[in-house]
Amino acid sequence: MTEAVIKIESLCKDYITDAGTVPVLHDVAFEVMPGEFVAIMGPSGSGKSTFMNILGCLDVASSGSYLLNSRDVNHLNRDELAHLRNQVIGFVFQGFNLLPRANLEDNVALPLIYRGISRAERTMQARVMLEKVGLGKYQLSRPNQISGGQQQRVAIARALVNQPKLLLADEPTGNLDTQTSKEIMALFSELNKRDGITIVLITHEHDIAAYARRLVRLADGRVVYDGPVAQDPHAHTSYTPSGAQA
Repeated sequence: MTEAVIKIESLCKDYITDAGTVPVLHDVAFEVMPGEFVAIMGPSGSGKSTFMNILGCLDVASSGSYLLNSRDVNHLNRDELAHLRNQVIGFVFQGFNLLPRANLEDNVALPLIYRGISRAERTMQARVMLEKVGLGKYQLSRPNQISGGQQQRVAIARALVNQPKLLLADEPTGNLDTQTSKEIMALFSELNKRDGITIVLITHEHDIAAYARRLVRLADGRVVYDGPVAQDPHAHTSYTPSGAQA
């Protein structure tokens, strides 16, 4: 039987502030199987960014269980969490976060340094990934010599160079124009369909979420929809639940 990449049950997250306890996520259940492409949507204040941070082991839940690649995240120490982030998860953010003085090859190879891989092997793997995202001929260029869309492709190559089980993408088209966004989302779709990469994507745009096969919608820290993108009852409404921030 195939094990879920992500399995979350009864997950809650509260923040302690001077004004008291602020609940952000309530009793969330969420499961992602290998090869799925899932989009997470929700208005500001819905808890989606907090949820993504927990998925990426950048934050911890207040209660509930989270199994990532069959490991109980709540019982891992700092080094074990760092290992998960480096070996199991690939991250793509809205900001490209590339090193400006390093060429694209070295930017992509960066995660391999922490695994103690030799320079020659790092270079080879980085070149393979740049080819995969359509930038093989730019390997010695620097980030300021390519477009924003190309920089995001480099960030995707860097996220994939460790061959992670899971790719987490947080508003990956937020800094891109419409046409470039389509190109980046087509790349995500190709990586998912061709290579079977499991993808969880956060977006506030329904046309971006439409590239996924499944949509999870959050509101007031709860899952209000989980199913096919085409059947989302809130797709054509400006749904803002009570208590949500504008």
